[in-house]
Order: sequence, then structure tokens, then C-alpha cells
Amino acid sequence: MSGVAESAVPQWFAELFAHRRWIRRVDPFPHVYARDVFVPEFYLRLTDELARVRRERPEAFGSVAVDYGAVGAQLAELRDGPLALFLSREWHDLIARIAGVATTGDVEGSVHHHPPGSPQGWPHNDLNPAWFKDPAPGLDEVGTVTPEVDLKTGARTPEVFARETVRAVAVLFYFGNPDWRPGDGGETALYAQLGANPVPALTIPPMDNSLLLFECTPRSWHGFIGGNTVARNCVVMWLHRPKEDVVRRWGGNSIAQWH
Repeated sequence: MSGVAESAVPQWFAELFAHRRWIRRVDPFPHVYARDVFVPEFYLRLTDELARVRRERPEAFGSVAVDYGAVGAQLAELRDGPLALFLSREWHDLIARIAGVATTGDVEGSVHHHPPGSPQGWPHNDLNPAWFKDPAPGLDEVGTVTPEVDLKTGARTPEVFARETVRAVAVLFYFGNPDWRPGDGGETALYAQLGANPVPALTIPPMDNSLLLFECTPRSWHGFIGGNTVARNCVVMWLHRPKEDVVRRWGGNSIAQWH
């Protein structure tokens, strides 16, 4: 991995990371995988915060999507503790630099909780549109989801201005899963191709303090494998790019519209 301990990164931020051994893989599509992402002290703060939020604010967790087994709590609503790291400009810039993608500074994300026995998800590439309120964030800020603009449709009142972007980089950080063991299910499946019954080319285990990130492209097919016998928790988040960049690179029809 490059970037964690570079001079441009604040010392407080660099000290959160356990090491720089993040692995780049090319199959079945380019992605980065890392184990032991954060130092134990900060990782413990993250898991304690997850437990606190689930205990004290169960109403923060709502349905993620129709026919999807997880419930989620928006990161934008969890900014009063260590989970705020994932909405920091430092984290945004690190992920964008590792992915090698020029982004808008806008971030969407939530904490997902899959209870035991959650159903299998469906393969998708995350190349979806996303609307954010104007103005665009500054160089030391991030834009987040706001109630004034519908993330998926851009619906808003006439006096509100918004920008259409497209998801550019997906990040899954697995935490709060101490009971998970190989064979317990709940992995993230990566697919080389789709078909009537697609078979994962690679599965990413939800091991504590591990991370998966990849650029969202027309071929970044992935999905929740389901069948988990223990709960699975993770942060799921996206960085974004201008829509015109996607149109220029892959064409407008490549954007996976919401249904």
C-alpha cells in the first residue's frame, strides 16, 4: 500500500494504521485487500462504538434495500465517535489515491448488520448514480448524503441545487465479527462473469479488521454470499466521480440505474 505514512498525511492519521501491507490483486477484477488494517487500540474503539450504537440507538438501523437481508445505519448519522474517520477527508483521499481514481469528494456509506441466516444477495457492480447537494465540497471537506436531496433520484425542492455523480470506489471494512470462523458463511463474493447461476471466482471473508476496496466499473461484479451462521458487520461506503467521466470511459448505458 502507498500513502499511509507519506509526509502529506497528518501524523494522527498515519498512527491509526497497523502496517502498509495492503495487497493488490487483479483477479477476478482489480481490487485491494488488507488484514489488520488499524492498530488494536483504534480497532477496539470502532467495535466498542458499534456495540454502543446497536445497544443505544437501534432505531438508527433501517432496511438497506428491498429483498436485502442487512439493516444499516448511515455514517452521516454516526459522526460523534470513531466511525467519523470514514467520513474524514484524510480517509477519502487515501482511498482515492490507492484506487487511482479522480473523485468529487462526495462520500456515501453506512454500517451494515447481517443477522444470522441472511439470504444471499445478488451480483451487482455498484456503478450506480448518486446525487449530492451543491456546492461541491472543498479540498479539506467531504460531501455527504443530506435529506434535501434524494441520493438515488436527485428529487428535491426547486430552491435546492444538486449534482449527479456515479459511484467510483467501493470500500468494505469488516469489524465486530469475533465469532466468525471459516465455514460460517457471509463472505463477499467476487465474480469473473455472470450467467444463470454465477459461481464466485473469489470470496472475501468478513474477518475482523480487514478491508476490501475496488474501483466501480462495468465488470466489478460482487455480492453477499449469504448463509451466514453468525452475524456479519461491516462498514460499506463509496467515493464518487463526475458522471461525465463514466460516460466518456464506458458510455452512458454502463451506468446501472436504480429500480
